[in-house]
Amino acid sequence: MQKYRCDNDLVLRKMKNRKPEKRTYNKSPKQPTAISTNEDFLRLNRVLANAGICSRREADTLIGQGMVTINGNVVTELGTKVGPDDEVRYAGEKVRREQYRYILLNKPKDFVTTLDDAPNKKNVMDLVRTACRERVTPVGRLDKNTTGLILLTNDGEMATRLMNARSGIQKMYKVELDVNLKAGHIEHLQDGVKLDDGTVKCDEAFFPDKSSNKVVMVSLHSNKPRIVSRIFEHLGYNVYRVDRLSYAGIVKGDLNRGKWRFLTDKEIGFLKMIR
Repeated sequence: MQKYRCDNDLVLRKMKNRKPEKRTYNKSPKQPTAISTNEDFLRLNRVLANAGICSRREADTLIGQGMVTINGNVVTELGTKVGPDDEVRYAGEKVRREQYRYILLNKPKDFVTTLDDAPNKKNVMDLVRTACRERVTPVGRLDKNTTGLILLTNDGEMATRLMNARSGIQKMYKVELDVNLKAGHIEHLQDGVKLDDGTVKCDEAFFPDKSSNKVVMVSLHSNKPRIVSRIFEHLGYNVYRVDRLSYAGIVKGDLNRGKWRFLTDKEIGFLKMIR
């Protein structure tokens, strides 16, 4: 079996050169358009949520009650989209359209990524609270015991694409086991492990260190909860540690545990090409 060194080069992924599709839209000077595919347009409920007024679900209720206007016109149609030059008001007060933010966090152990857990649990939102005034949320989940990279953003359209299984987002993990992984299980991981909710295949599985087979590197596309731990537990191993090293080609680098940084323009452009 071929051995590999473990460094950041192992987790860089090439993207095919792909130009974003050209998008067009029509806009009435008096009434906001309800159907648009322009990337500068946001759903009205998202604009209200980004401004910190309420959740998107609550925003739909406010819209239906006629509490929101666009360019002076009362809007009650759900799904209405707002352009960059449209003026949105809620209860007569102007709503500021928020700037998109993209934050990469190196999550420590024992922090949850869901927003509906008990308030006494440590949450990743506490770690990025001072990052920006915009309301960002995690893209996908990492379970409490898993450490590593997670993206937070207020760009709902991008978050939806990245969490869509068809987008093919690849993640790489470093897994530490209680005993050496059997050589035959490397092929098993790549051929597919049958779990209760379906078969999961690893794109890659290899040992990064020649001295021990207790540490395994795996990459996969699945978004299922606790998927890495469940795979190895199914094969009969106790999992000591799972650390996500890369997400969609973005690597950890020198980002320390518990710290965050904004994505670079290049990284943001890379993610926007994913469809």
